[in-house]
Amino acid sequence: MGKQTGAHIVWDWNGTLFHDNDAIIGATNAAFAELGLEAITLERYRTLYCVPVPKFYERLMGRLPTDAEWEVMDEVFHRYYTQHRISCGLTDGAVELLAGWQSAGRSQSLLSMYGHDELVPLVRGFGIEPHFVRVDGRTGPSGGSKAEHMVRHLAALTGAAGVDPARTVVIGDAADDAVAALHVGARAVLYTGGSHGRASLEEVGVPVVDTLAEAVEEAARLAA
Repeated sequence: MGKQTGAHIVWDWNGTLFHDNDAIIGATNAAFAELGLEAITLERYRTLYCVPVPKFYERLMGRLPTDAEWEVMDEVFHRYYTQHRISCGLTDGAVELLAGWQSAGRSQSLLSMYGHDELVPLVRGFGIEPHFVRVDGRTGPSGGSKAEHMVRHLAALTGAAGVDPARTVVIGDAADDAVAALHVGARAVLYTGGSHGRASLEEVGVPVVDTLAEAVEEAARLAA
């Protein structure tokens, strides 16, 4: 990859590099239908979405789902999502931004809560895998928090790629991305094109931007 300049981006996948809002909303509504819940709009989803996901369901149902309900909803969500993700593509400009960051001698990686065995072929299929020094998806059960995954991800990068957490910026579309970044001493930039609306993102106290190009510019400034 050539000489490293020290700045590193950890990219989120769903709702950030991968523009899958339609599949996410459709899958959420398919899961809701299993329990007889009303369908949700993208706007309402963005207002209420949070992790861990059962907490999001609690905001909509007025109570936490039972273990049995969670299993059903989780299974339906993932089945629907897998069928409909094939019609989704990368966010506009993502390929050029990944290439530009790499050609400037900087490193980047991908950390997602999407299942690792499904994530890797998807990333590979878009031809962008060579831009990343590491690609990590979730290996345990779904529904957890990103912070614990970020600890393992950065520990591996610190050892193998010499990445400095203090010069690392996480770019994601959810408050959880910023929480995970702060947990390991990194910075964060949040993007409004995914699962959260601007108002809820601004509550986190990190820079909020409307395009990935702005996110990369902000990351370069924060990591300088």
